[in-house]
Amino acid sequence: NAFIYPHLSNGFVEGINNRTKVLKRGAYGFQCFERFRAKILAQHFIKDFDISVG
Repeated sequence: NAFIYPHLSNGFVEGINNRTKVLKRGAYGFQCFERFRAKILAQHFIKDFDISVG
């Protein structure tokens, strides 16, 4: 689509994929998928709303 519509970019989606992969690398050995899923959702929720947790 970026070739057909040069003003569009998939950078936003690539950023989400990158953050998810970083969490996945850090979650090696998690036994509970629900905890991993919650971490992914929390990471995206916190960034999207600019909430500080530290």
